[in-house]
Amino acid sequence: DGYRNTNQVSDDYRYQDGNYDAANDGYYRGGDEPAHEEDAQSDVTEGHDEDDEVYEGEYQGIPHPDDIKEKQKKRAPAMADEYRDRADLMAERMEDEEQLAHQYENIIEECGHGRFQWTLFFVLGLALMADGVEVFVVGFVLPSAEKDMCLSSSNKGMLGLIVYLGMMVGAVLLGGLADKLGRKQCLIISLAINAAFAFLSSFVQGYGFFLFCRLISGLGIGGTLPIVFAYFSEFLSREKRGEHLSWLCMFWMIGGIFASAMAWSIIPHYGWGFSMGTKYHFHSWRVFVLVCSLPCIASLVALKFMPESPRFLLEIGKHDEAWMILKQVHDTNMRAKGEPERVFTVSYIKTPKQVDEFIEIQSSTGTWYQRWLVRITTTLKQVWDNVLYCLTAQYRMNTLMLAVVWFTMALSYYGLIVWFPDMIRYLQDEAYESRVKIFDEEEVSHFTFNFTLENQIHRHGEYRNDKFIGMKFKEVRFEDSLFEDCYFEDVTFSETFFENCTIISTVFYNTDLYEHKFINCRLINTTFMKEKEGCHIDFEEDNDFLIYLVSFLGSLSVLPGNIISALLMDKIGRIKMIGGSMLISAVCCFFLFFGNSESAMIGWQCLFCGASIAAWNALDVITVELYPTDKRATAFGILNGLCKFGAILGNSIFSSFVGITKVIPILLASSALVGGGLLALRLPETREQVLM
Repeated sequence: DGYRNTNQVSDDYRYQDGNYDAANDGYYRGGDEPAHEEDAQSDVTEGHDEDDEVYEGEYQGIPHPDDIKEKQKKRAPAMADEYRDRADLMAERMEDEEQLAHQYENIIEECGHGRFQWTLFFVLGLALMADGVEVFVVGFVLPSAEKDMCLSSSNKGMLGLIVYLGMMVGAVLLGGLADKLGRKQCLIISLAINAAFAFLSSFVQGYGFFLFCRLISGLGIGGTLPIVFAYFSEFLSREKRGEHLSWLCMFWMIGGIFASAMAWSIIPHYGWGFSMGTKYHFHSWRVFVLVCSLPCIASLVALKFMPESPRFLLEIGKHDEAWMILKQVHDTNMRAKGEPERVFTVSYIKTPKQVDEFIEIQSSTGTWYQRWLVRITTTLKQVWDNVLYCLTAQYRMNTLMLAVVWFTMALSYYGLIVWFPDMIRYLQDEAYESRVKIFDEEEVSHFTFNFTLENQIHRHGEYRNDKFIGMKFKEVRFEDSLFEDCYFEDVTFSETFFENCTIISTVFYNTDLYEHKFINCRLINTTFMKEKEGCHIDFEEDNDFLIYLVSFLGSLSVLPGNIISALLMDKIGRIKMIGGSMLISAVCCFFLFFGNSESAMIGWQCLFCGASIAAWNALDVITVELYPTDKRATAFGILNGLCKFGAILGNSIFSSFVGITKVIPILLASSALVGGGLLALRLPETREQVLM
């Protein structure tokens, strides 16, 4: 049929003057025109190669017969694939992937490790730094935000957990999409979502909108961790992979240090803000939220200049694009080494057989939203298929064991990370309460108070014709007391309550006394005038600098663990690193029984963080190496999402025992670490394995 159609087309384009005629085989031959003399054509044919001669029918739009034969050869296996069993196609694809894995490893070794990888290292490091910042932001702004937005205890708890909830969803969703849409594209989407909503959250005033912005911001940043490690690992050779992925983990520590330092230097400065009327206030904690979005924005801009992962492109059959990127990596590294003359010797790379069925709708079919709906549902179905694939017989056992290790590690680590500052604050409160001053049955009349009263309890007192002008009550409680003909003006009450008191003919002008501060009190002929609106922050008193210091030291303490894990990751292996780190961390937990002071708690926190970071690094590396390229980010996203779920449980469980008992949090963390560490020893070692 192909030859017959060609001849029909040839007849339509037959030259009218008879100089050329189409033979039955589709080739054009000269007609009866006499041959030219040899010396007449010498000028034209000088330097001419017959192999370079252009097929004359090409100018007339007529396909060359050789092209037709080639197309028929390509069409034959494609038509045969339609009648082949899907299992056979998958088996052929797996065989292709195994060949590609070994060939790709050799190609990366030929490209070398140099300037390109280090550039990508810093670009992706900024993205990982943004993830570390996001974990600390809410904890630092909470003391200020709770007063600025008048948050209740339940609202404070929700604000602390909402970021982890967004990160859990984002890890699964964006990690899955990265295996279908590409590493670079999904990482850009992830960072753009985080940057936009983190920026927006610094300006919104209402609690509900702020909560929503932090949720979506967490969703965006949740996708960075799975994508960053999958992306970077596909530019590394086997002998460099463990070490350099561990070095990359240091940026999470840098993110924590950056957040702590910025909180310490920005939040206490009340003047670093502005107000617009009485309703809109941009306090310094909002400046801090704005500054914390800078690493994300920087990574987003730099990522525009980086290429897609060639390993991903080969998986989806884009051979030429992958080859060009690998050549770029090779040439960049060779120029940096002073060897620009070295040639990239790879001419062909194996690409796996494509078996996915993609649905494409023509632009003339349906409306635009119908076409997008089909594309979105098709992509989400493919992501769901990838999720289910991680639980097939080939990967089920590894996935379940990794899930337990990730969960136990997150439950212990994030639970204790929240528990440490809460315990330090509890110890501070105990010491503060031990210094309380108690006044019984005092009688004060015709006196003007214009100074601060702090950490006092007044019982059975009587105050008549007294004035309280321009002062502050902090942690003061009046019990069974009488106030008669008193006058309060421009007074702030911080953690101050009136319990079982009688207040007669008293005026409160420009104060922040609200109904909940009067407990079982009798108010007789009492007037409230020009009450202060909203909540008020006193940065000099209410922000605890020790909490910033604790977070800063906790982040800095992982530096030795990061260095040790990077240097030993490829020497002792991933499994021993995970098991050993988790067991050492469990031992550190037992010493918390002896932490009865602030300095002791800070010391044990630093030791625990330094010991546990090696397990986190090794978990990141082994998760990347255990799964094939087309499932790598999906599997990492699932496990990282489970990690964030463990963080939510750890935060909720451990914080509920602060001030009650230390036994349950310590035993729970230790037992989880021991169980997870022993189970990790049963995972397969991937140190000598090529990326599938």
